Amino acid sequence: MACTAIPAPARLFTPVLIAGSVILMLGFAIRASYGVFQIPIADEFGWLRSEFSLAIAIQNLAWGIGQPVFGAIGERFGDRRAILLGALTYALGLVLSSQAITPEAHQLWSVLVGFGVAGTGFGVVLAVVGRAAADEHRSMALGIATAAGSAGQVVGPPFAEYLLGFMNWSGVFLVFSVIILGALLMLPLLRGSQAASRAELEESMGQVLRRAFRDPSYGLIFAGFFSCGYQLGFLTAHFPAFITEVSGPIDPAGILAGIGIGDTAALGAWAMALIGLANIVGTVTAGWLGKRHSKKYLLAGIYAGRTLFAALFILFPMTPATVILFSVGMGALWLATVPLTSGLVAHLFGLRYMGTLYGIVFFSHQLGSFLGVWLGGKLYDIYGTYDQVWWIGVGVGAFSALVHLPVKERRSPVAVAA
Repeated sequence: MACTAIPAPARLFTPVLIAGSVILMLGFAIRASYGVFQIPIADEFGWLRSEFSLAIAIQNLAWGIGQPVFGAIGERFGDRRAILLGALTYALGLVLSSQAITPEAHQLWSVLVGFGVAGTGFGVVLAVVGRAAADEHRSMALGIATAAGSAGQVVGPPFAEYLLGFMNWSGVFLVFSVIILGALLMLPLLRGSQAASRAELEESMGQVLRRAFRDPSYGLIFAGFFSCGYQLGFLTAHFPAFITEVSGPIDPAGILAGIGIGDTAALGAWAMALIGLANIVGTVTAGWLGKRHSKKYLLAGIYAGRTLFAALFILFPMTPATVILFSVGMGALWLATVPLTSGLVAHLFGLRYMGTLYGIVFFSHQLGSFLGVWLGGKLYDIYGTYDQVWWIGVGVGAFSALVHLPVKERRSPVAVAA
């Protein structure tokens, strides 16, 4: 078996958290940068916006399909082997994508990149961190690890924009492939034990899955995570381009130059970084609150907040000030759902198969992400604007705020049995 029944001693927790955080940070620095390549790649080959958007959408869908797969690999063969396989797949996808000169090739190799993100992302890493943490610190630990992904988003898009200043996009992809392989240096630190109860260890994966699928609360969590993916997928892929497209009226007073940002393309990259920076605070705060308050009500509040920020942003004229305010507000709620959702899954169904169970829920997130990315490109090509995609995001955000309210946060007897 890949995991033992002995709870992880406290001294093992810090190395596990550090290693998991670094892996998430590097992986998400790359993933969050894809929106920066939207215009350079489309301009070089003369593609429609929807063609590269479809490649990013396929990447997100493959990530969602791969998440429970890599979660199950980690639980069956060991978390470090799952992450190793994920990093190698990620690097291979980036190398092959760097040589792609047709939309179909980008879309094909995006499958590998998506599976690579799954193997180095939340499903596997948060399960490792969750099993290593004590019950009273689990929400906070998951928040810290999630915040590390945001730290990657802070540095990833500006770093990609910087590299594009003296090399083409294909060269940046090759640099990124080396970076994700560097994450493997953290694997020796991931030596945590599974803090699962005896009853959990006696349950098979099939039994746990049947128990979860029969529980209406699991279905509600699955449905609610859809809008998180839609909003994040759309913004990650299209927000930099969205800001660049309105380069004429956005900065008539020269505010960008006054704060050291050369143009709206750079503002788009820095806006994504600002979202990531605000989210470091947001996810840690969400983890801290998840230890003290109802996770379902916190999730409902986060989705309601996102809905409000998106509606206000699209209603008001865009200026550097509104971009910054939106980035800070949305950033504070960006991945705050992740420690709460993963913590809720662990609370309801235990730790033994947390990676698989959260991976299945995360598939809903990635279905939403696929739709947000693809619709962003498709509707832009049809209407020449992103307005319709924004308003769909407002609607699905309101849906998620409501759908979490009936969730019953009763803990499974198996999850608490000694």
